[in-house]
Amino acid sequence: MNTVPRALLLSTLIATLFANPSRLTANQAADEMVGAATNFLNALSDEQRAVASFDFGNDERLNWHFIPKERLGLPLNKMQSEQATLAMALLCTGMSRDGQQKAMTIMTLEKILQEMEGPGRRFSRDPALYHVSIFGTPSSSGTWGWRFEGHHLSLNYTIVNGHLASGTPSFYGTNPAHVKSGPRKGLRVLGLEEDTARKLVKSLRKNQLKTAHVGKDAPRDIFTSADRKVGPLKHKGIRSTSLNWHQKELLMEIIEQYAHRNRPELAEQDLETIEGAGIENIYFAWMGGLELGDAHYYSVQGPTFLLEYDNIQNDANHVHATWRDFAGDFGIDLLKEHYRSVPHN
Repeated sequence: MNTVPRALLLSTLIATLFANPSRLTANQAADEMVGAATNFLNALSDEQRAVASFDFGNDERLNWHFIPKERLGLPLNKMQSEQATLAMALLCTGMSRDGQQKAMTIMTLEKILQEMEGPGRRFSRDPALYHVSIFGTPSSSGTWGWRFEGHHLSLNYTIVNGHLASGTPSFYGTNPAHVKSGPRKGLRVLGLEEDTARKLVKSLRKNQLKTAHVGKDAPRDIFTSADRKVGPLKHKGIRSTSLNWHQKELLMEIIEQYAHRNRPELAEQDLETIEGAGIENIYFAWMGGLELGDAHYYSVQGPTFLLEYDNIQNDANHVHATWRDFAGDFGIDLLKEHYRSVPHN
């Protein structure tokens, strides 16, 4: 029954359907999600559909995490081949080509972990142990959401009144961060996110570094973990106004790397919000060592958003990277506006 590897290959073909997203509007993007989610649900048995479906108001919608754990929703390894292919088609509607590639490669790292840990491993490592959950009824004019989640991957999308409102919380992780042996030696799925930030921190002058380097030791993990709601971190670091033009370009490059994992319409929406709140109000902070292989952490935050990255565990070869929106996670801001304007019994 488990023919997911074939489905993963087919998903690369499905991705070509979204190769020219510039032609699409945000409403058309939401309609794509409606079509993909409906096709997926219609392909399931009644029993499978009951496992994959939740009311939009169900608390499970906010119950996200990135660790190995028991999850609700329907996992790929409980789907037939065509069902898994349709699940991956839904995933592709939320992501850019780069985001798709990173997400699918992260899933395959479970096989590497399985081989590294051997039969006595604590957690099940399965590239098909990723769950699909649909919250509410997919509708071109309605409010609903969906999630694709498993170890080191949690992608949450919310549609409000037929409008693609949110693609956060968004979490990507890699273990190993750098595959150091075997046929996939050299693979670093989130290497660019690390290298660009290190390039920025190492470009700082002594007085700049004193402000940006807010901790000699890296924390044990990202500060926000899988919190349902987050706000600005206490540590801030160096303000963008204290950076030169080259350093500002690197800072914006980091932000765009995270934003553009989501499909362009959603990424541009987020970047416009960030720009509207003031590029001058963005801060960059670093903790831990500065050299490749050192345990380290960094954050970028502004009035509306936060991104965190750490590479600390497993001798600094285990990455966690998250993108959060202070008002927009789970579409909370637009939902509040919706409920104020539309009567609900």
